[in-house]
Amino acid sequence: MEYKRQYRDLPDEVKQRISASSKGRAKSYDHKQHISRGMKKYWSSVPSKPQNHENKDVEPLNTDGSM
Repeated sequence: MEYKRQYRDLPDEVKQRISASSKGRAKSYDHKQHISRGMKKYWSSVPSKPQNHENKDVEPLNTDGSM
């Protein structure tokens, strides 16, 4: 599956807009658990943004430490 997002980092402005749009919505416990599992699965596949901007050809490590 191909995702639009390339890195985990989001600008603070975007985080605030997402937070504001989600305020006041009631969700059941089961729904919260499904959201949590889905987001954990999704974010485990999105790499962190590389810190070294000089070497952009290096692939980030997987969460298990392998390449």
